Amino acid sequence: MKNITLSVDESVLAAVRRVAADQGTTVNAMVREHLTRLAEHSDRAANARRRIRELSAESEARIGSATWRRDELHER
Repeated sequence: MKNITLSVDESVLAAVRRVAADQGTTVNAMVREHLTRLAEHSDRAANARRRIRELSAESEARIGSATWRRDELHER
């Protein structure tokens, strides 16, 4: 595991220490958990985008030419 150094406003750190104590954990554990979830979310989003591109390439659906004009769509 790699160590990092963060700069945090004193009032924020004091508040987070209270939250961590209330939850029976540490600020370090809370930061580690948050960063882990952030990285996992990013990985899932990238995989979802990749899968959408794959499905699009495999699809046999075709989009025809537009039979309308933009101003017709907004007629009132």
